[in-house]
Amino acid sequence: MAHYNCLIVDDEIELAKMTGEYFQMFDVTSAYVDNGEDALSFIEENDVDLVLLDINLGDKSGFDVCRKIREDKQLPILFISARQSDDDVLIALSIGGDDYVKKPYNLSVLLAKVKVNLKRIENMEKEKLAEIESVKQSMKDANGSIVSISLDASTMSVISNGEKIPLKAKEFALLQCLYEHKNTIVNKETLFDEVWGDSFFSDGTLNVHIRKLREKLEDNPNDPKLIKTIWGTGYILEL
Repeated sequence: MAHYNCLIVDDEIELAKMTGEYFQMFDVTSAYVDNGEDALSFIEENDVDLVLLDINLGDKSGFDVCRKIREDKQLPILFISARQSDDDVLIALSIGGDDYVKKPYNLSVLLAKVKVNLKRIENMEKEKLAEIESVKQSMKDANGSIVSISLDASTMSVISNGEKIPLKAKEFALLQCLYEHKNTIVNKETLFDEVWGDSFFSDGTLNVHIRKLREKLEDNPNDPKLIKTIWGTGYILEL
């Protein structure tokens, strides 16, 4: 899917082409189409930040195109039209248009309007990312580091937050058993049976291996957030 800052929808092909070429000079990537159906198809098939939309199109009104876009998209729509009446302006804005530019327009003024809207989009995206990071930080503050792990049996290692950590055979088998039952309590007898093949190993053996795993995977092995002890029962791997 290609990305464009601006789609120009205008049946005046030469004007649309000239406008697009002018925008390109100022690093505003642009494309143009000359009818409503092509405009809707283009928006579905490409990533478009903003639309410049004429009202008088060959196949349908720009008003109809605007209404259709607004059914599921919130990208800025700036009407560009030779129609001068206040009624047209009111309709354009009431159905979801963000601005109304009357033809003939000044290219530098139109570019300024486009850039203002693109900057607004950029700021909104930054705000969204900041909110996501804030949520992640809140989770981290509440739960310690956010850990994602996957196991690689071919190399007997674990990938933790993108870092590959080699394990010894019993460490890997123990982690694999906990991983297969992640987010549920695994009692000691199950761990002894599945990892050592014997339910009569001492707790000390299990504790040593759990400690080794925590030292390799936890930020603070003394305050584990990943492999937790369920006293009197066993352990749980929380992901």
